Amino acid sequence: MATRRLGNLCADKTVFFLCDMQERFRNAIKYFPEITEVASRLVQASKLLNIPLIVTEQYPKGLGNTVSELDISHAVGTFAKTKFSMVLPDVEKQLESLCSNNVQHIVLFGIETHVCIQQTVIDLLNKNYEVHIVADACSSRSQTDRVFALERFRHMGATVTTSEAVLLQLIGDKDHPQFKAIQSLIMKSAPDTGLVKL
Repeated sequence: MATRRLGNLCADKTVFFLCDMQERFRNAIKYFPEITEVASRLVQASKLLNIPLIVTEQYPKGLGNTVSELDISHAVGTFAKTKFSMVLPDVEKQLESLCSNNVQHIVLFGIETHVCIQQTVIDLLNKNYEVHIVADACSSRSQTDRVFALERFRHMGATVTTSEAVLLQLIGDKDHPQFKAIQSLIMKSAPDTGLVKL
């Protein structure tokens, strides 16, 4: 019988996945500066909340490394890849090494929504992780591809959410010791990432 997933998050059972936010994509991806700004909040929060960060780079020899705006120096691993999914053997080994924390939740963001993010979602769901896709920190070259990928994720049983929702859900209480630090990250509203037209 399928288990109903409520989209809960528990910081000590969560890992952040940052997918392929690289230099050569800067001019090709819609809303790249905006999703980079949102991704930066998540990356900073992973350090503040002591949540492991796993980073991949798609063919970095040709596409460059992760953009300098994202300080990934605290990542538990940065993995080069050629396959689209982030679920590489080395990433799986890294997840296994974190299993003492009983990892259940993966918070996923980066590019492209309909390619590398999508393949990662499929692989993680197949391995029974609860996957949370941060919609305002994901994009594609085509907004059609982006929007339909997000719709597909919902049908697949993943949680499509926003950066602010994730960060506040992870701390869960105004009395959390990192509340003020997280509050300072989200004090200014996240930039328009093109998902909602008023």
